[in-house]
Amino acid sequence: MVRENVPAVDESRQSPVGAVGKVTVPIPPGGPGEVLVALRGGSEVFAAWCSEPVGRDARVVVVDEISARSVIVERLPP
Repeated sequence: MVRENVPAVDESRQSPVGAVGKVTVPIPPGGPGEVLVALRGGSEVFAAWCSEPVGRDARVVVVDEISARSVIVERLPP
C-alpha cells in the first residue's frame, strides 16, 4: 500500500534553538527558571538554565535544547 501526502519528517515540533524569548520566572545560578519562547506562530514555555543569573522580563536566546521542555539560554544585550 502506498501512502501519498504523508510527510517523511514530523514537522509538528520545531526546535527552539535560535529563538528569542522572555524570562517569566527568574533563572537562578545553577537552577532552572522559565522562559516564554515564540514558536510556530504562538508561544511556548520552557524550563531554562543559564550560565549566569537572569532576571524576570530579560530577553534571551535559546542556544541549546536539553529535552523537549528544557533549554539553555544566553542573555541578549539590552
